[in-house]
Amino acid sequence: MIISALRGEFEAQIYAHFEAINHILTHDCKLIFLSSANVFDAFTNYPSYEYDKTLSLSVYGKFKIKIENALLRLPNEKYVIARLPMVYGSNSPRIEELKILYDLNEAIEVFPNVVTNATSIAKFTQQLHYIINRNLNGVFHLGSTDLVHHSDLIDDICKELKLQDPLFKSVYNTNEDRFLALLPKDNLLPKNLQLTIHDVVKDSIKN
Repeated sequence: MIISALRGEFEAQIYAHFEAINHILTHDCKLIFLSSANVFDAFTNYPSYEYDKTLSLSVYGKFKIKIENALLRLPNEKYVIARLPMVYGSNSPRIEELKILYDLNEAIEVFPNVVTNATSIAKFTQQLHYIINRNLNGVFHLGSTDLVHHSDLIDDICKELKLQDPLFKSVYNTNEDRFLALLPKDNLLPKNLQLTIHDVVKDSIKN
């Protein structure tokens, strides 16, 4: 079982993934690739589901699509594409960044017109454990089952962290709501492995 959660230079990552694909084709193993909501960032009018067509305007999204497309050409039992929205959780990089900006009395960027969903490290690891144990394959959207404006999510997390009167800098890329959200439809996990935005907020302070 190869679980790909690599970061780094895109061309090097593409090379590494194509080497991994060559390996799994000739060995009894599979690749779990952690992908991103950015594979849909060209679509802004609605949330995206597992088998929707991918299309991205960002370099990051196009890079993820290139690896996804290579995996989708493999036999089903050889891969899992696990697409993730923003990931939060106690001591996660996003939560630590909020705390640092607050301590420095610097503005926290929020996107009031971006409709999104999120997940937590704790729930994602449970979901991944289930996918591995049940030997599942295909494409999974591992985000919350409900949506929220990005600014409301960050505000709720700051309240949960008891950060009083944080400074927010609202960034508007458009005058209308823009969706960047992954919702599950075809490959639903059991209820106990699903989560809501409320769960994500609560998980941001758990030890």
